[in-house]
Amino acid sequence: MPSLIYTSIGAAATFLVACLIWCAPEAINMFRQLATVARTDAVVQDRGSLGILIGLQWIGIALCLAFGWIFQRAAILWQPVAIFRLGILLMLLGVALRWHAIRTLGRYFTRDVAVSTNQHVVRRGAYRFVRHPAYSGTFLTMLGIGLAMTNWASLLALGVCVALGHLYRVRIEEEALTRAIGQPYIEYKRHTKRFIPWVF
Repeated sequence: MPSLIYTSIGAAATFLVACLIWCAPEAINMFRQLATVARTDAVVQDRGSLGILIGLQWIGIALCLAFGWIFQRAAILWQPVAIFRLGILLMLLGVALRWHAIRTLGRYFTRDVAVSTNQHVVRRGAYRFVRHPAYSGTFLTMLGIGLAMTNWASLLALGVCVALGHLYRVRIEEEALTRAIGQPYIEYKRHTKRFIPWVF
């Protein structure tokens, strides 16, 4: 059977609203960052990771939406309405976690990988538990999108694309932070996981 968003107007509208809650603030914040330079002392060390991250994420979303219609035999048949609702909830929780992380990081948050010599390790809020809570929030949102499609093929395609983009991005980011901050960041890495507290 097709995903709920293709068969139910209510599900489609709910999914669209959740996507707008995720996308609209991201777009606004990106344009604001492009319009102003908050950290003139920061050195960009992105190595193409932003383009790869965003590209793979949107490829994953496109595949997720397509597979929800094409691979109907991969539909999640157990409690699809409950799974859809769980997906929407995870999308919103992911957005909340990501924006908490961005606000906590403050002036040190950038879309591309940019670090400065006077940068310090942020250990407040969610950063006490994981090194990249903004990405953890994105993972939650993407998991929510995948579940809201109520299709295993959609969930798998999105998960693989998002994981590949973020793993490359995080490797570049952590190398740059280690060079810029040095031992304090190395110690921070020893005591925190990347995305999931005490797990990974």
